[in-house]
Amino acid sequence: MNTAIFDEADLPLHDLGSVGLVSDGRVLLEEADLKALLSGRRTQLIRLENLEFAGIKIASLNAKLSLVTGADGKPELLIHPTYLRSIAPAYLTEAETWALETGDEISLEKDIVDGNGQKKRVLIEFDPETNQFLETDEEKLQAPDEINGQPLTAEQKAKFKRGEELEIPDGTKIKYTATTPEGIRANRRALIASIIFDGGISYLLFHGIKALLGQKHDAASAEQSQGFKDAVKEMKKQQDNEPAPKLDLSGEEDSRQNRRRTSR
Repeated sequence: MNTAIFDEADLPLHDLGSVGLVSDGRVLLEEADLKALLSGRRTQLIRLENLEFAGIKIASLNAKLSLVTGADGKPELLIHPTYLRSIAPAYLTEAETWALETGDEISLEKDIVDGNGQKKRVLIEFDPETNQFLETDEEKLQAPDEINGQPLTAEQKAKFKRGEELEIPDGTKIKYTATTPEGIRANRRALIASIIFDGGISYLLFHGIKALLGQKHDAASAEQSQGFKDAVKEMKKQQDNEPAPKLDLSGEEDSRQNRRRTSR
């Protein structure tokens, strides 16, 4: 789970404009997708139209977007289209590749050596929407310190970074995933995650969370636990006391109208 790692003021407007996502200086993205970009995650599938790359014109393309830090230190836009055929990392066996592609395995942990010769442990997932394998460096993944005001133990944080499902006392179940813009799946449609840093707390309010794989949201998933309600009070208290609260409204419905794509 990542808080914002890119500044909205540094968004590559030229790159976004080249794919039709900027109008009069305004980025035409839903708020949840904008938050995903600024947090280093992928957006949901977006329909891009009237594109041209290397002299080739493309009428339309469904793709997910993400940002990376370029050689000059500034954000660069990456486009992840839907591929006709998946290409698995070389370190996966045929059995592992098949298990991920078919959904028999939701994710796998692998110890690998990167291009710089550095050893690292990664979490591998398969995104059926783009037909791509997604790799997350566990060392760089930050687990929340609290969910709905309930502190996570060291073991729960480790499980989160391993892509395993964890449950807190109020019945909320959560799991990290790189396949959704929010970076999580849960058995509830809304929850509040908290990250403690520099003596302060950053609250992340999530709405419209996708269900855990193999499950569906039922009527109870919209119910708010007492822990969630208490966390909301603390978040609002911080908002009232600080002139510039560190608040990330991932997927917030009310703010979508400001950046909603007219073509959706």
